[in-house]
Amino acid sequence: MSAADKDAVVLGLDLGTTATKVVAADRTGTVLHHTERENPMRTEEPGEAVQDAEAVRDSAVAALAECVGRVREAGHEIRALSFSTAMHTLVGLDSAGDPVTPAFNWADSRCADLADKLREEWATAARLHRETGTPVHPQSVMVKLAWLTTQRRDLARGAAYWCALKDFVFAAFTGEFVTDRSLASGSGLQDTATLDWHGSALRTAGIEAGRLPRIGAPTDTFPLGERIAGATGLPSGLPVVLGAGDGPLGNLGVGAVDTGVAGLSLGTSGALRVTRDEPGVDERCRTFCYYLADGLWVSGGAVSNGAVVGQWAAESFGVDVASLLDEASEVPPGARGLVALPYLMGERAPWWEPGLTGSLIGLRRVHGRAEITRALVEGVAQQLALVRDAVVDTGARVRAVRATGGGFRSRIWAETIAAALGTELELTEDSGGSAVGAVLLAWRALGELESLDEAADLIRPARTVPPRPEVVEEMRARRPGLERLHRAVADLTPLG
Repeated sequence: MSAADKDAVVLGLDLGTTATKVVAADRTGTVLHHTERENPMRTEEPGEAVQDAEAVRDSAVAALAECVGRVREAGHEIRALSFSTAMHTLVGLDSAGDPVTPAFNWADSRCADLADKLREEWATAARLHRETGTPVHPQSVMVKLAWLTTQRRDLARGAAYWCALKDFVFAAFTGEFVTDRSLASGSGLQDTATLDWHGSALRTAGIEAGRLPRIGAPTDTFPLGERIAGATGLPSGLPVVLGAGDGPLGNLGVGAVDTGVAGLSLGTSGALRVTRDEPGVDERCRTFCYYLADGLWVSGGAVSNGAVVGQWAAESFGVDVASLLDEASEVPPGARGLVALPYLMGERAPWWEPGLTGSLIGLRRVHGRAEITRALVEGVAQQLALVRDAVVDTGARVRAVRATGGGFRSRIWAETIAAALGTELELTEDSGGSAVGAVLLAWRALGELESLDEAADLIRPARTVPPRPEVVEEMRARRPGLERLHRAVADLTPLG
């Protein structure tokens, strides 16, 4: 590698749910610079979770300009810009390409009643799930569009076209109205067999393919337009890589691309995904299947409740979350007989039931805040294990787990999840995740890496957390009863 190559970087722009992040990383995936801007969300009416698309675009430009300034000061050459983005977003545009609706976030659940109605026709819902890889759930773009075109036309007034939030931002950067196969695969509108829009899903959504962007490969590149170049300090014509969804890119960013290596993330929510070379969901439709790039797919599931359960417990008991998690780590595994269904925010995988509520079972006077917190942590870990079990039912193999996320700052999370999975956790630095995946994808698009396997091999875990065999056995023994428990409690508890 020449001296010039050593000074070269790619910028990864990650349009996250709560913030836009930009990283500058070299060909090895090493992050050299990082900037961030918040993306405010409006949640005024029940179930609402929306953002201002133009404000998100402007925050992306501001974060990018700051990062470009730092990169220039350090003397690095910028080779390309690549996108990562939160999945399951939707924004309506007028005929000129300007937003006429807010950007609906994955968490906007106002279409939940319609999702439930669609799932009542289980044969049809299951077929759509299997053929698109996306559950019929309020996070689905297909379900949101069906809701907007049939029940909330007032919110869709003036929309000539529909796209993901990233597609709107990408059009501002390049002038191209295009989405990537990865985002499309998470919309519930793409056929996993043909990688084109799915006719039956479009009819359910009440929309024609001509009102959606064309679909491109995640490694497709387009020249940066003059306006954004001038606003950020980047050269006009710089290659801009189309990019992919943050979930699939999260696997690439932690090096979980090899068959049998799962990527696990733990933040407010959590997810477990395994890379495979063909699409497919399990027979019971508990998993999703989204496209990554180069013919690779990720199969798995996201849980709505991750490290947020510890934060909730700390707020409820009026203590510091780190201290409370330390207390909980002193409680023996099994939480002295206390079991938690940790559905504080409903649940996605493997149940896909947004109305689920949390429960504590076996509560006695001897249980205090430490036991309750331990039970909640174990509940989340068991939920991730149930996702892993569903992935295995698709025929995938899980022989290793690469993990990242802010939740792992507390040792109880790593130890408990390792025990629930019965597998060592290979923890990577929490230094960019999906944005690093976008960078590695760009180096692949530029021809600097021969494959995504080569890209993933560049990422090495910072430390390994082994499971304790006796705890593995205890959690494994409890798990079969959790599905029965979840169903029994759901039958007794009003949804809402």
